[in-house]
Amino acid sequence: MSAQQRIEVDEPFVRVDVKTAQKMIENGEVQIIDVREPHEYAQEHIPGAKLVPLNTLLQRPREFLTRDHVLFVCAVGQRSAVACEMAAAIGLEHIYNLEGGTTGWVKAGLPVER
Repeated sequence: MSAQQRIEVDEPFVRVDVKTAQKMIENGEVQIIDVREPHEYAQEHIPGAKLVPLNTLLQRPREFLTRDHVLFVCAVGQRSAVACEMAAAIGLEHIYNLEGGTTGWVKAGLPVER
């Protein structure tokens, strides 16, 4: 394989932008789980988001992931992608990662709670 060829890997989750996430939330389609740290969550978070820090989620995923149709959120979308992988590993099938995270949400002018 040449250095220019790339292997495409299917992810077990869907990446969504802030506008798509907003519609999913407004329609009641997803549970929002914020995987940032408590001090980040306290500064600002998406209304209705449940705080479950990533390390806690990784240690006890079945305790917190009790239903399908979950939107994971972090600051920019990296930690939430890890959370998506864990959710898939325990059998969830409808998993969404907010691309751009809370940072993108705020930049889009969407509401936050403090």
